Amino acid sequence: MTDRDDFLAWVRTALYEAELALHNGDAAPRRALWSRHEPVSVLGAWRSAHGLREVGTLFTALENSFSDCTSYRFEIQAYGVCGDMAYTAGLEHTSASVDGEPRTYTLRATQVYRREDGQWKVAHRHADALTP
Repeated sequence: MTDRDDFLAWVRTALYEAELALHNGDAAPRRALWSRHEPVSVLGAWRSAHGLREVGTLFTALENSFSDCTSYRFEIQAYGVCGDMAYTAGLEHTSASVDGEPRTYTLRATQVYRREDGQWKVAHRHADALTP
């Protein structure tokens, strides 16, 4: 397998499972896939964070907001790998409860990854709501 193949397999398994868990109220798998080295950042659809402390606080807030995910799909529109850096861009289609209210929405999401000690880690996320 090529680096691109390995990366895409990781996105479709570990990253997918972490996002599904988050939307069911468990941020631990997402935290495990995020870099522990600065810089890290989130320009989020609902809230942004810069630095390890703020990103950790954001993940706790998201975990407390999400529950009962009935559907999550990441529609990859573009991705690439160059050495120890990679990116994904696509649409995240989600049906889950947010603060106890069932919602269905689509986010445009772009993420940047870096390889640390042989493992892919998320370093940056930007997402915003796709409006009709």
